[in-house]
Amino acid sequence: MNTEQLLARLDALESRAAIETLISAYANAFDRLDRALLQSIWHADSSLDLPGFGSASNRDDILLMAENSWRQMPHMHHWMANPLIRIDGDSATGTVAADCVFYDVEKGPVQVSGLYHDTFERRAGKWAFTSRHFELHYLTPLKDWVPVAGNEPFASQQA
Repeated sequence: MNTEQLLARLDALESRAAIETLISAYANAFDRLDRALLQSIWHADSSLDLPGFGSASNRDDILLMAENSWRQMPHMHHWMANPLIRIDGDSATGTVAADCVFYDVEKGPVQVSGLYHDTFERRAGKWAFTSRHFELHYLTPLKDWVPVAGNEPFASQQA
């Protein structure tokens, strides 16, 4: 293997690790209500489409949409699985399965399952999302679901 091939393989591994970190950072940012982390994973002209929850066509609007979601759903827990990532130079696409439990202030606890369809670009050496679209498979109210332990009390536990 020559140096050029070795560098290409190293770039592919580093790119995949960076993209998988973006996917994890998205879940952590929403779950922790972390505006700074959420801001760091998008290019300025990125878009986010969450049917039933909102859409945004740039990073600033994504942050506003997130803040609105956090008021509506102050407890979020995302699990991302099975990322399938295709890298082509400084562009990449991917899909990742998601299972989420939310506490919605109006609906109560709900489970949401679906698939994210993503595009990423590396600009000035930094990978970030350029678009994320959620394909909603299920939104299921968790009737009479009440956690019995943990450090995030839901409204029904505080009454």
